[in-house]
Amino acid sequence: MFKYLFGPVPSRRLKMSLGIDLIPRKYCSLDCVYCEVGKTTCLTTSRREYYSQKDIKDEIKAYFKENPDPDYVTFSGQGEPTLNTCIGDIIDHVKEIRPQIPIAVLTNGTLLTDKQTRKAILNADVVLPSLDAATEDCFQKINRPAKGLSAKDNIRGLCRFRSEYGGQIWLEVFILPFYNDSEKELEALKKAVEKIKPDKVQLNTLDRPGVLPYLQKAPLSLLEKIKREWRENKVEIISAVPITVNNISRKKDVEAVILETLSRRPCTAEDLSRMTGFHINEINKILSELREEKKIKVSFLERGNFYSINDK
Repeated sequence: MFKYLFGPVPSRRLKMSLGIDLIPRKYCSLDCVYCEVGKTTCLTTSRREYYSQKDIKDEIKAYFKENPDPDYVTFSGQGEPTLNTCIGDIIDHVKEIRPQIPIAVLTNGTLLTDKQTRKAILNADVVLPSLDAATEDCFQKINRPAKGLSAKDNIRGLCRFRSEYGGQIWLEVFILPFYNDSEKELEALKKAVEKIKPDKVQLNTLDRPGVLPYLQKAPLSLLEKIKREWRENKVEIISAVPITVNNISRKKDVEAVILETLSRRPCTAEDLSRMTGFHINEINKILSELREEKKIKVSFLERGNFYSINDK
């Protein structure tokens, strides 16, 4: 297993994506109530080289010597990737050895007020920032930001990045009932989107367990209503991951991929089946064995049974 790379994993937006994780677990500028990775352990806006870029580059080289190309190389993972000051160098490194693979950066967008942060990711092919709130009250409630961040500055940073960046911007708007689904909040979000001018607006909602209990998934009818009212042909509702058969063939390989994936986000057996291409019955057998070995745990929730790494 690699330390900084994970996957490839199926993505609703990026097909089969090889992830690069530049940040320790849950180092982030936000502590979003819905985050599938869990509660932020270090709430910070401090940018530095958290991991050795040489070590990361060595892993990338080693991966591509032995594995087929993914659809995307994606900077994401367990924290906010733009916190790492070497992200620009790593993007350039991937471009050098695999120029044909598009690079994506998943970011909460809060650090784009900083000129150096914006400059660092200009060579990415697509940047996928998030925007869940356009009013200060909602920003504090749903995103729980680090000190010094504000909804107004967040939107300003996204607008500045749009003016400087020539690639694609796919703006994710995460709709969470009782947080940002009121007429007031949705109208403010609509106005913010019009200012930012992304290439796509992707409406999303809860799919896995969040930080707080009892969070609710937005119904499809609400997402469709938002799409109609925003009157944007570039607005889309993110659909489920299509079934994709990976090149994993051995049970040992599947176990490794499952553990690697669950260390970063909870998944259902169906998620893992789609990711690996293994039949759901085989996945359930492996999950049962991993539970008996106390390597993973399961949470029985209304939306399904979600497996995660057992940290105890």
